[in-house]
Amino acid sequence: MALLTVLLLAMVMSVLVVAMLDDVRFGLRRSANASDIAQARWYAQGVEQMAMQRIAGLASGGSVDPRLWQRRIVAFPVEEGHVEATIEDGSRCFNLNSVVEGMPGQWQRRELGVRQYLALLAALGFPAEQAETMADALVDWIDSDQVRSPRGAEDAAYLGLRPAYRTSATLLADASELRAIHGYAAPAYARLRRHVCALPMAAPSPLNVNALTPDDAPLLSMLTLGALDPLAGARIIAARPASGWRDAVAFWATPGLASSDVPSAVYEQVSLRGDWFRVSADVRYMDARVDMGTLLHRRPDGRVALVARRWSGED
Repeated sequence: MALLTVLLLAMVMSVLVVAMLDDVRFGLRRSANASDIAQARWYAQGVEQMAMQRIAGLASGGSVDPRLWQRRIVAFPVEEGHVEATIEDGSRCFNLNSVVEGMPGQWQRRELGVRQYLALLAALGFPAEQAETMADALVDWIDSDQVRSPRGAEDAAYLGLRPAYRTSATLLADASELRAIHGYAAPAYARLRRHVCALPMAAPSPLNVNALTPDDAPLLSMLTLGALDPLAGARIIAARPASGWRDAVAFWATPGLASSDVPSAVYEQVSLRGDWFRVSADVRYMDARVDMGTLLHRRPDGRVALVARRWSGED
């Protein structure tokens, strides 16, 4: 009996020792992972600071040369890792929040914004009925009331889902929120995503026409409320002066745009330089990988401010 007791105690002690060693081993591994991720994040924030300095330098030059505003990809090694950074103009998109106007708690439908959104959806090949559903549902998601638009969806439509949720009744923080809105199935969202953004303002965003590429032609259809089809828009962008349009008057005088009959507010949307910028960083350090997305805004005084930071890759 004494021998059996000793053997049983030895077995129990062995199991406890193995368990303790496993805890120590996993604890050390977790600490190392946390340290690697923290270092990778510091590298990503370093990219953000470099981008802010670069943007401030570009903006201070006052040039409208399209080559300055084109998408830039920079890759470089760091100790025990690698960084890939992308800087691009953040105004090559339709601001989803421009479908409303007002102030927090009093958001209401903005007809001009809705008309531009419908023109964009039409340029992307969405049928008219589907486009109206998507536009009305977006307005209902943001506006402050519970009055359902003709093809929209207010709280009652979402409370019946599992899990249930409500409309946000505030501006979108990110374009990825569209995935929670009625009418935005995955195929529709994928087709739309690259042409839309969610800037932190309800006003129509300035469209930097000197940053557009032929693939952005649907944005010219949006700007002209559908008067310009995407093929014509692509030709206009391809024929842009090598040094860029020098001012908004020169842009609107371009053949194909000169005859566009748009409200005066649309003329004010045209910009020749970037004020909004998207920065992404893909950092690999040791066994850690960090993706960061940042939205930056160049203020009127020339300073570049951080507006939003997202610790994830593109959706």
